[in-house]
Amino acid sequence: MKLTRGAKFALAVAASSALAVSLLTPAQAAGRSTVVVHETNSLTSFNANTPGTNLVTNSVVGYLSGSGFNYYNDKKNLVANKVFGSYKVVKNGADDFRTEWTVAPGRVWSDGTPITGVDLLLSHVLSSNAYSKAAGLGDPDGDAVPAFDSNGYGGTYSDNIVGEPTLSADKMSVTLRFKKRIANWDLYGPGVNAVHTMVLLAEGKKALGSVAENNAARDRFLTAFNTKNTATLKSIGKVWSEGYNFTEVNASTNPLFLVGNGGFLVESAVTKSSVTLKVNPKYNSGPALSGAIDTIIFKFISDGTAASQALANGELDIYQGQATADAVAALKKLTNIILVGGTGVAYEHWDTRVNASPGQPDYNGIFKGHGGKGADLRKAFLLAIPREEIVEKLIRPINANAVVLGSTFSVPGQEGYDRLTATNGSGFYTGSQDALNAKALRLVKKHYPNASPSNPLKVNVLVPGNNTRRAAEFALAKANAIKAGFDLVGDVKADWPGRIGNSEYDAVFFAYVANSVAQAGSNANFIIGGGNNRMGVALPNLDTILNKLQFPLDNRQVTSLIIQAERIIHAEGITLGVFQFPAVTAYNKDLKNVKPAPLTPTLVWNYWEWSY
Repeated sequence: MKLTRGAKFALAVAASSALAVSLLTPAQAAGRSTVVVHETNSLTSFNANTPGTNLVTNSVVGYLSGSGFNYYNDKKNLVANKVFGSYKVVKNGADDFRTEWTVAPGRVWSDGTPITGVDLLLSHVLSSNAYSKAAGLGDPDGDAVPAFDSNGYGGTYSDNIVGEPTLSADKMSVTLRFKKRIANWDLYGPGVNAVHTMVLLAEGKKALGSVAENNAARDRFLTAFNTKNTATLKSIGKVWSEGYNFTEVNASTNPLFLVGNGGFLVESAVTKSSVTLKVNPKYNSGPALSGAIDTIIFKFISDGTAASQALANGELDIYQGQATADAVAALKKLTNIILVGGTGVAYEHWDTRVNASPGQPDYNGIFKGHGGKGADLRKAFLLAIPREEIVEKLIRPINANAVVLGSTFSVPGQEGYDRLTATNGSGFYTGSQDALNAKALRLVKKHYPNASPSNPLKVNVLVPGNNTRRAAEFALAKANAIKAGFDLVGDVKADWPGRIGNSEYDAVFFAYVANSVAQAGSNANFIIGGGNNRMGVALPNLDTILNKLQFPLDNRQVTSLIIQAERIIHAEGITLGVFQFPAVTAYNKDLKNVKPAPLTPTLVWNYWEWSY
């Protein structure tokens, strides 16, 4: 609902400092109106929509404080939020496809300002490459970072939108025109943004304005939008891109940053420790709150065992994270909680750098360039990641049925997965690890005849910090990769998410977790200019295939296109999946209506239903 850049994905991060259990206070000390939720990862920004802040923790906080036209439930069904507004197809031509999005009358921001269709226009600025260039805000496909450092550029919206959104006479609706019918059209509508606050912030204001002042500020945004006023839009872009990147919230925090229309608003935050949200008294943009919960606190604890102990002690109400076998064993012994298992949609993968990402210096490492030497060495490196050993030692103790992944676009159990993995080129990376190591070493020696376990090639790897499972994963990879002639040099960083695109790293590993089931959901990881393409992938033939996923297709056609795309990806050695995350959720048995969902925002998707 929030992450728009075609991909509809957020990073399943595992960074942040551990919080000692002794610093926690009992969850119920504040009364039965408070829910204390465990998060493995620290918050890094109150804007989850830039490449460096596109993180699950950030987006979850944003979900609580912002409501839009729709959301996903725990069955992966898209639900229209009719309280906020409505949307429909108003023209269904093959080469003229239009949708209309209307804000319901009387919706207000938390500062009392009416929400109108003008608040829907910023999402076009954040998603249209053509608008960014025409307004002098920068080329999102270029080497320089545009004024709005948005994840929204590229992909289905930008590729197919025609002109600018049309604002209705009463300024409550916008109509979007696309050059063709698009798949999942209801996912490519506008988000809602408190544009008046960004205008005021850009103008240096440090306090909430009156409704009249806010309406006037919103009108100034509309004028800048319509006239493509570069200076004004750039000043707003600086606020949007950089201003929300703080993690401490207290009495001195500018309240303009905290205006929202969700059921809860951020009241306070302690860096790497917690975020506290309180009920928004003016909330009328989404499903009615149960009335039983008035405070939600996120506690950041990276160690799974410590978090499970905090749950046992009543210091947490909900636990969900990258569990270790020890943490799961501890959870199973508890009698005051409900434990929910299964397999999540988040998947671990290793990526190799090809070229520099936007805003980064040139990449001249051993994996540089498509085809030839670069592709051979990337493939050799991925062959040397001991995926079966990683799954056996780290994941199967939690989920005995876990398997090594054979696809980047699909997971076991999805329709077409078996057909896909039989012909997508993933077989190149399967077999005994000894055989894979030998294959890898042959590829290495093709370009470096003297390379060997005793004379290895150095590979700089970004390692997510403060995460026991990821530390173990890197240790297993390092121990095996030397056999194929690679010396993995790990750089352990707690703030790793914002470093993924850095040219200093030859390889990275982390996880993606879907926040939609968009047909073109993975495109932005690989297309030129894609929001999640931080490894410098630039393959026009791959773009041609992936762009076809933007339009309505049946399941067999989708699978055929993915097979073609993954053959290229596997032949280039760009990325390789390892495992799906085991899903482990445990919560206070007195807390009702907790329904873990597979898509982001997972736990909190139905926060309005929670009660004791």
